Amino acid sequence: MHVGYARVSTLEQDLSGQREALERLGVESKNIYFDHGLTGTTRARPGLREALAATREGDTLVVTKLDRLARSLPDARDIADELTIKGVALSLGGSVYDPNDPVGRLLFNALGMVAEFEADLIRLRTREGMAIARSKGKLKGKKPKLSPSQRKHLMTLHTAGEHTQAELAELFNVSRTTIYRELRRTTTTS
Repeated sequence: MHVGYARVSTLEQDLSGQREALERLGVESKNIYFDHGLTGTTRARPGLREALAATREGDTLVVTKLDRLARSLPDARDIADELTIKGVALSLGGSVYDPNDPVGRLLFNALGMVAEFEADLIRLRTREGMAIARSKGKLKGKKPKLSPSQRKHLMTLHTAGEHTQAELAELFNVSRTTIYRELRRTTTTS
């Protein structure tokens, strides 16, 4: 049996192209698992977990490209090793990866390095774009949870020492993490 896995990382991307490619590679639509809006840099993806769980010895996990499966070489190797132990073949765009073939391992590692390089480039371009936007005043970050007067009141109550941080969080209707952050921000700027 062929089990397919597809992933799109943004809401603008469409799964139909990957779904059609997987079907052309012999995967029935009922055996296609996908993740929408999740990055390949994390292993915690429900669709991937379901696809791996659906595979049995003798099956083939089919992905259109390695970067749909993993964006780091260690993660790609871990997934490939897990499949090998289960006796499941891995097909990348129609080419079956053979972990026992030196050339197959070389090509797999090369593809994994390219996928990891692409992820690094995306992170770099994102950071550069954010820095440019920040310098132009277009990226200001999240709006603070507490207004300046609420921060001042929080500090007064905290300094009095009559309330725990959990009670302060409840009084201001925010999380304890917000209280910790505000207290840290105020003590580091003082």
